Amino acid sequence: MYRDKLTEWMKEVKIFHRNPGKVEPSRTALLIIDMENYFASPDGNSYLSDTKFILPSIKKLLHYFREKKLPVIYTAHQHIDPKIDGGLLSTWWGSFIEEGTYHAKIYEELTPLPEERIIKKRRYNAFYQTELELVLRGMDIKNLVITGVMTNLCCETTAREAFQRDFMVFFIADGNCTANDEMHISSLKNLAFGFAHVLTAEDMLKLIKNYDKKNN
Repeated sequence: MYRDKLTEWMKEVKIFHRNPGKVEPSRTALLIIDMENYFASPDGNSYLSDTKFILPSIKKLLHYFREKKLPVIYTAHQHIDPKIDGGLLSTWWGSFIEEGTYHAKIYEELTPLPEERIIKKRRYNAFYQTELELVLRGMDIKNLVITGVMTNLCCETTAREAFQRDFMVFFIADGNCTANDEMHISSLKNLAFGFAHVLTAEDMLKLIKNYDKKNN
């Protein structure tokens, strides 16, 4: 059923499709946004059931990036004290992810390697008051592959901000999820129209591998 939905989503997004051209692997990073126990574990406080569908796609990308020694960066949304670092976000939702707790940890199926950086963030936007851009510029990254949760909140906000900072964004349709399909497809269409190349994990890997074939 999920694969059928994905096919329909890609048909809807196709009318906004732009040719991504070449994607140089050495200047491409995988960003895994907020795949913490809070959202990805069945016993998480805000478990998103569709994370079980996007995990295989994220793991497939993760495996390839690690195999080719390409950059992998995680974000983890968490707060020390919402009265101090939560702003409107914690007021809006009435709850928060406390730093250092089980819920703030990256879901075990995606456990970062020791050398993979975890960016702690306090807002939807992974660039806001974090070291993310410095890290990416330091690695000479030009292309950002975005996966994680939630499609229409942290993932979309980060994708838009990345575009504004002149990173080419590749947004993985089957590597992001949110509370329902309507919000998911709306974000995919908005991003495809003005901010990102929206494609499946499989097509993203083909794009990267095609560059390797032509340049090696």
